Amino acid sequence: MNYPDGIIVALTILGLVGIGIYAIIVSRNLIKIVVGMQIMVKGVLLAFVLAGRVSGNIGLGQSLALTVIVVDTIVAVVALALTVQVHKRFGSLDPQALTTLRR
Repeated sequence: MNYPDGIIVALTILGLVGIGIYAIIVSRNLIKIVVGMQIMVKGVLLAFVLAGRVSGNIGLGQSLALTVIVVDTIVAVVALALTVQVHKRFGSLDPQALTTLRR
């Protein structure tokens, strides 16, 4: 069976975004949540490149993907730095430990 490249990439996009959302929803560890966000963003990157290819302007899709890579790296670094600070303060990486911040 031969499938078009676009279908394979679209299924990969859906898989990556689905795995990322699942990791964010199910995980009880802040580091795993950050990794889930990273996986989901990689699916969005593929979507940008595929959209550029389908529209015939692949350069635009690639430049958007590059911009998202830079921003995503900064977000991941800040999120992991906050995770380290949460671990130092609360001694746990469980997101439920943050509920004490509301009091």
